[in-house]
Amino acid sequence: MFISLTTDFGDAYTATCAGVVYTIAPAATVLVLSDEVTPYAIVEGAMLLRQALPYLPRGVHVGIVDPGVGTPRRPVAITTGRGDVLIGPDNGLLPPAAERLGGAVTAHLLENPAYRLPEVSSSFHGRDIFSPAAAHLAAGTALTDLGPEIDIADLVRLDLPAPVIGDGELKATVLYTDRFGSLITSADENDLTSALGPLRHGTVLEASWHNGTARLPYEATYGRVAKGEALIWTDSSGLLGLAVNQGSAAEHFGLGDGAVLTIRRALAH
Repeated sequence: MFISLTTDFGDAYTATCAGVVYTIAPAATVLVLSDEVTPYAIVEGAMLLRQALPYLPRGVHVGIVDPGVGTPRRPVAITTGRGDVLIGPDNGLLPPAAERLGGAVTAHLLENPAYRLPEVSSSFHGRDIFSPAAAHLAAGTALTDLGPEIDIADLVRLDLPAPVIGDGELKATVLYTDRFGSLITSADENDLTSALGPLRHGTVLEASWHNGTARLPYEATYGRVAKGEALIWTDSSGLLGLAVNQGSAAEHFGLGDGAVLTIRRALAH
């Protein structure tokens, strides 16, 4: 059975989770997809899972970005149309990935103490609840044994801002900043085309925000501009972003998550 782990824990805590999995299911194949999600950044973690999991083998995928750990937020397992099981907190982290894996089919609470560690801390459910659940599933335990089924309609969903397509302009919100400092937005290439019409790479666009504006080329990739220069491009998940070739757009523009960008065709100088 293939198991992946995605966390905001860093190396040591994520390795502890992997150790729990191997202790219960020593024959499992465990991949740490990432332990570098920005701490507490649920949207960033959700977008990473959404982007990456379709390229991983079918299996059990544990996602842990859990600022509500120890509160009444629920630990859940979601089965998908592709046949995967997604395990993590019910805080919006998992549904975007489930949608990319054929949709959520069923959801269960992880309530049965027989499939947790004997002592459950108030702050490390990744070790004590989520990793044991994944390992027991890999070892052949039925999902129905881990806890009762719940209505998938009751799962927490992220309230992501939708892009706004206007006549000649596109408003998009920065969802997260990746590890290179690129600003990834809520809009995709189709949204851009709907707002501005067909665009050739190299077309100069204007991006503006609450206290600034910039003229940026729309390019296929970073290397189409000089080192240190900025661009608008479509990332590997299909979302529009602002990047700097071998630099950080977040630092360059002083922008971060939640910033609203208005993108238009630039007027000729």
